[in-house]
Parts: sequence; structure tokens; C-alpha cells
Amino acid sequence: MTTSLSLNAITDATAKAVADNPANAVVVFRASGTPEGAVGSAISAGSHTLRVDEPPALGGENTAANPVEHYLAALISCQVVTYRFWAERLGIQVDDLAISAEGDLDVRGFFGLDDTVRPGFQQVRVTVRVTGPESPERYEELQRAVDAHCPVLDISTGTIPVHTTLETA
Repeated sequence: MTTSLSLNAITDATAKAVADNPANAVVVFRASGTPEGAVGSAISAGSHTLRVDEPPALGGENTAANPVEHYLAALISCQVVTYRFWAERLGIQVDDLAISAEGDLDVRGFFGLDDTVRPGFQQVRVTVRVTGPESPERYEELQRAVDAHCPVLDISTGTIPVHTTLETA
């Protein structure tokens, strides 16, 4: 797997920018959303619009991935980019990379049928398939680096303060 863009060059430029001004290390990402259809939504993220819906069993029309599928997509896409960055940084050749994820969700938590059941995933399983000429130990080293530095994995496994402000008219 090769890229015309040097990922190490991006890391080096970022390190220099942060060394010159530590405030450059903080990036704020924003998204906003409005209802669409019975249970769907339209999410604006930068110049992009994402559609979100639910399957009919959950009141939707199945016109788009549901929120937890978007989460799995975010986790997978973050893993992909983190594998690519760290493979280049560690000098590990990756010829092919494929990542899949699945999660178990018990809807009793979401619907309030059992408040002892967590409303989110009870477990997520990620499978990474990597091929190339490196030893299994080198790919394990890569996996450890990815697990330590993947932002969406960190969001999933760490505790993040979330502050909600309710504005009423």
C-alpha cells in the first residue's frame, strides 16, 4: 500500500508547527444536525452532509446507515488512517489492509425497557487483516502503536466529559 503523499512529512510539519506554537496542537471539529423523516437526521460536518436513518424495526426507512453504524464506520476509517500513518512512521511495509467491525447492542437500554442495560454497544469486535513482507511481530508492533494513537478508539475506550447545553425558545 503506497501513497503519493508522505505521511511522515505531515507528521514532521505538524511537530514543527506545534513546537513553534503549542496552540497549533488543538483542532476543533464541529458538526450539527436537524431531523429528517421519522427518525433520521441530516448532519453537517464541515462542507459535508451525512444522512442518518434507522431500519424499519426502529421506526426508520433505512435510507442511510444508523448512528451506531456511523460509529463503526468512524472507528474503521480512523483505524485505516492510523495504520497508514504508523506503518510509515515505523517503517513497516503494508501491502494490503482491510478492517471490519461489529458490535452488540441490546435495544432494551435505548428504549428504556431495562435501565440496567447500557444503551450503547456492549462489545465491539474489530478485525484487522494486514498483508506484507514483515514478521508477525512487526505487525503486532504496528497494532500496538495504532491502538495507542487512534483517536476514535480512544474516544471509545476512554472517558470524555460531554457537556450538553439545552437552549429553549
